[in-house]
Amino acid sequence: MHRDPLPGKKRYCGLTGSSDALALSRLAAELRPLAGEHRGLAVLTATALDAGRLLEEIAWFAPQLRACLLPDWETLPYDSFSPHHDLVSERLATLYRIHRGDFDIVIVPAATALVRLCPPSYLAAYTFFLRQGERLDGEALRRQLALAGYSAVTQVMTPGEFCFRGGIVDLFPMGSALPYRLDLDDDLVETIRTFDVDTQRTLYAVKEVRLLPAREFPLDDAGRAKFRGRWRELFEGDPSKRRLYKDISNGVPAAGVEYYLPLFFDALANLFDYLPPESTLVLHRDVSGAIQAFWRDAQSRFTMLGGDPDRPLLPPAQLFVSAEEFYTRAKAFPRIDILEAPEEELEQPFSPSPLPPLAVDRRAKDPLAAFKAFVAGSGLRILLSTESAGRRETMLSYFSEYGLSLFPCGNFQEFSSNSQKLSITISPLSNGFIVPAEGWAVVTEAELYAGTVRRKGRGAKAQSSVEGMLRDLSELKVGDPVVHAQHGIGRYGGLLNMDLGEGMTEFLLLGYEGGDKLYVPVSQLEVISRYSGAQPEEAPLHKLGSGQWDKARTRAAKQVRDTAAELLELYAMRAARKGYAFGVRQHDLEAFADGFGFEETPDQAAAIAAVAADMISGKPMDRLICGDVGFGKTEVALRAAFIAVADKKQVALLCPTTLLAEQHLQTFTDRFADWPVQIGELSRFRTGKESSEILKKITSGELDIAIGTHKLLSRDVKFGRLGLVIIDEEHRFGVHQKEALKRLRAEVDVLTLTATPIPRTLALSLEGLRDFSVIATAPERRLAIKTFVAGHSEGLIREAVLRELRRGGQVYYLHNEVDTIEHAHDRLARLLPEARIAVAHGQMRERELERVMREFTQQRHNVLLCSTIIETGIDNPNANTMVIHRADRFGLAQLHQLRGRVGRSHHQAYAYLLVPSEESLGIQAKKRLEAIQMMEELGSGFYLAMHDLEIRGAGEVLGESQSGQIQEIGFDLYTRMLERAVRALKEGKAIDLDQPLEAAAEVKLHTPALLPEDYCSDVHERLTLYKRLANCKTREDLELMREELVDRFGLLPEAARALLDSHLLRMLAAPLGIARVDATHEALQLQFQKDPPIDRGKIIALVQKSRNMRLAGADRLRVEAKMPEWPQRVQAAKDLLGALAA
Repeated sequence: MHRDPLPGKKRYCGLTGSSDALALSRLAAELRPLAGEHRGLAVLTATALDAGRLLEEIAWFAPQLRACLLPDWETLPYDSFSPHHDLVSERLATLYRIHRGDFDIVIVPAATALVRLCPPSYLAAYTFFLRQGERLDGEALRRQLALAGYSAVTQVMTPGEFCFRGGIVDLFPMGSALPYRLDLDDDLVETIRTFDVDTQRTLYAVKEVRLLPAREFPLDDAGRAKFRGRWRELFEGDPSKRRLYKDISNGVPAAGVEYYLPLFFDALANLFDYLPPESTLVLHRDVSGAIQAFWRDAQSRFTMLGGDPDRPLLPPAQLFVSAEEFYTRAKAFPRIDILEAPEEELEQPFSPSPLPPLAVDRRAKDPLAAFKAFVAGSGLRILLSTESAGRRETMLSYFSEYGLSLFPCGNFQEFSSNSQKLSITISPLSNGFIVPAEGWAVVTEAELYAGTVRRKGRGAKAQSSVEGMLRDLSELKVGDPVVHAQHGIGRYGGLLNMDLGEGMTEFLLLGYEGGDKLYVPVSQLEVISRYSGAQPEEAPLHKLGSGQWDKARTRAAKQVRDTAAELLELYAMRAARKGYAFGVRQHDLEAFADGFGFEETPDQAAAIAAVAADMISGKPMDRLICGDVGFGKTEVALRAAFIAVADKKQVALLCPTTLLAEQHLQTFTDRFADWPVQIGELSRFRTGKESSEILKKITSGELDIAIGTHKLLSRDVKFGRLGLVIIDEEHRFGVHQKEALKRLRAEVDVLTLTATPIPRTLALSLEGLRDFSVIATAPERRLAIKTFVAGHSEGLIREAVLRELRRGGQVYYLHNEVDTIEHAHDRLARLLPEARIAVAHGQMRERELERVMREFTQQRHNVLLCSTIIETGIDNPNANTMVIHRADRFGLAQLHQLRGRVGRSHHQAYAYLLVPSEESLGIQAKKRLEAIQMMEELGSGFYLAMHDLEIRGAGEVLGESQSGQIQEIGFDLYTRMLERAVRALKEGKAIDLDQPLEAAAEVKLHTPALLPEDYCSDVHERLTLYKRLANCKTREDLELMREELVDRFGLLPEAARALLDSHLLRMLAAPLGIARVDATHEALQLQFQKDPPIDRGKIIALVQKSRNMRLAGADRLRVEAKMPEWPQRVQAAKDLLGALAA
């Protein structure tokens, strides 16, 4: 189709199904040769949903096009929320691209196009570049970054932040996927490297960095002055009493300030000011209807919220583009309209036509009769589109069963170039269409199966250490209880610097009963751990020197000794049992792993490796995988299932609910699509006939993987060759089912998946009875869920739901009383006339429930009013808001599970926990709600379980009584004592009740040993690093810490080197039974513990050989030497310890 260079207004209509995406991709490809003049396409869509769909589909039809989407703020007009910084970052990057003409096709939802924008001159003035090899004035850069709205922080985590640390500058530019680290040599930029936000370790080098402004408005002095002046002009009353005015005056970007944008600029711009003048404008579907709806919404919210004197509002015309202005500005551009209603005699890029009804009739003798008739009668080449590899394989076998063979092709280009009559591919197309003139058609699953689920796929760091999480001090606040191994429980009072005559040293201050204070040098933090075992305010503080602590420790040690003996018996029984040793063909396992479309997180990779090692070992596996909701536990289960099936064993996958079983069936079928594996499901969604067929196959061993609810545990299910049982969401099974599982554990491998382990399970795993893997690293681009606890209010519910619907998302409204769920439906329907509400609960008939869930996943409904039936495993990345009615009635684990149903994509998710008035809540309910609100960050499932352990107590591990000892000495110390007791018993040694823990050696070098404040300025960060150093067990661990410190903060200052060396000496001294290493400028002295594990003859031989060495008392060894510098002392200590260890 040839188009003149400056067409008048054109209209295309009748673009059915996904043919609109094909038409747009062809138009953009035609304009591309003229791209020197920036002739891109700007597509304005009626809805945000259409915008997202077109972006995916255009990229599939024409992957060579530069397509981008200008995202919406995802807030309501006049909202008191600010958009998420990732969205602002993406918006600024897209606006920058649009202004430079760096696109072939840009897609903008109509509502987004109506919001006025900062002028292009602002973007140009505040954007700058940094290049390798340039000279850089640090102070000038600091000022420039502050001008551009970047905030100075101690550790860079999100776009719009920067941090100066000596010769290192960390920056996270807006619009960038990764932050950058600049290494300066004086004022020369030596290197620029990207780094990882989570680990803060560098990744790869780049030549230059583009820095866009941090916000869509300036917060520098000039911007703030303009804001204040315009505020006083426009609004009456005393501005100093307005919170927003005060915040902006102080340079704080108050929430919702985006709706005061005109106060920062003389004049605002709109989308048309950014578009290159040669662009072609495309209005997609009912844009004028969308503009009217947006204006109605804006006007009604202006009227509704306008009465608040604290937040006076600007009239809508100042913030949003009116319909009249929109069409006037649009006149300047060549324009094409894509209409839904067909009109006569219009020029078309091609003339698609709709497909006839092709739905599969499952009850008919030939379910594909309609499709076959279409194939035979039309004479067209047909491309079948499926949404995943699993669906493709299912359709290939289904069609071949009824005599149709399909040719698999990889993409649209491959289909265009081949001449096959029937092809099949994987694509994001949502609906099919026919192109009669070109002799081909696309048929999607939407036409073939009117009621199936369309699940959209979701789109090297250090591994998390469980012990680290328990002993980690990063979340320690002043006033929290901590345990000192020698002196007992005290309260943390902060970090202090003191000079005791040998230079500055940093100490941890602990406060004890009766006002006593204890100062612990930061180089000896191995004796400190967090107290968990009771509520922090109920922690039993000890009095220094009173003997209370020793008594408590001895009591606990006695109990530990008995528990250790019982544990050991259990260990022995487990070790004696013979399991099946699976054989693994690495090549096949890697081929299967390639089907996982994401990079494994380090924790995930470690969990997969641990499971594989367990299965090969020949001991029955009993491993618990504790991973947060949506962090990839299922992938670990898939790999385990593959290892079992590849070695001709059956796999049973147990789920607590039918819906979860259905979802797992879909996932497993997808992943095993290319492998000859039989998968079946036993649940109430299956008819009696289907169930008995599956039972036969299980018994005969024909079925490789059986997925089901607790039906799988019933007596009539007999597996022919069972090798692996996977239990998902273990915390949902009752005691009775757990007994049945225990019987299974005796002979087969068991893998348990859970996001929030029940405290008893957690206590068992931590004590080493069951193997344990934690997946606590979030997948890329996952945002934490914003959680609000609030009283029940209709205004809040309406606002929460509308915010989600405005961005094309879906909402779960959780009402857990089936009797009154219909009343709740009527109330919601009155409150939200614009929502499409569906109801789902466990008492519905299976087919009905299945239909509702499928329709919700297909986005036919946008609000699901449901009971806790959605708690387990329902994975819908499009649902990102959850409202929970009467949240005070749920347990901590359940709240966490429920909240995890949202936030499974890269959109900001919201959870609203509605409760009656705060006064009527019980103490435990209050604590639970506080805990879940605090634990907003990703991966908090494990920490929440720890918190639950604190709220409820772990109970004695094997006995029934609640353990008073755990409360007296704290959970962490208890488990460490237990570990040591078990180890001693294993080695056949007696347990010393007076010395229940290995005491770490105290090292004194008489020189400052700390991380100076100008090297690492954040107190919390320093505390965490000190504790991580204290937890280092080997020289390799210490070397990794040294590398990390240099990488993150620059070259080590002298005091930091001394700190690392004192930790190295601590490690060397520990196995020799040395309690203290004291190195002064004239002597080195070692003090031994009682009964050290060392040959006394060796010490005597050393003393006889060396003139300057002597024994000073029964337990001390002294070496006289002049050592004025501390490195000499370290070397002398290393030599002596080396000689003793030899």
